[in-house]
Amino acid sequence: MTDSTSGTSTETDVASWGKWSGRWRNQYGSTLTITDESGQRIRGTFRTALGDSTFAGHEAEITGIHRGNCVHFAFSRSGPTGDTIASFTGLLRGERLETLWHVVADSAIKSPEPGQPPRLMELPWAHAAMTNADTFQRVH
Repeated sequence: MTDSTSGTSTETDVASWGKWSGRWRNQYGSTLTITDESGQRIRGTFRTALGDSTFAGHEAEITGIHRGNCVHFAFSRSGPTGDTIASFTGLLRGERLETLWHVVADSAIKSPEPGQPPRLMELPWAHAAMTNADTFQRVH
């Protein structure tokens, strides 16, 4: 896109970015935007498409590292349900970024017993961690 007043580009052409930089979308529609990959570091943002996520409605700043085709990045949030950290580790395979992720949450709003109203509760370790896999595709 070109700024009509100055004639200068207002968006970086994704094709001119490096190996990691650009926009990525996973199978749920969540977006990862990597804006800096210098010095074997990763910087950018993550926005989930999942409405039931602690991160819903917020753009999280990511930070991480990369070596060859390996990458790791993480982000966090403090919100009404407590503190949460998400960590992704993966491999670049063509235009796909295959990742495994871990989310650790300090607390959640849930019912302490059936029939009781939900409340903010500190989670025991066995219920504080989730792990899964996501595949991100580069968005052109």
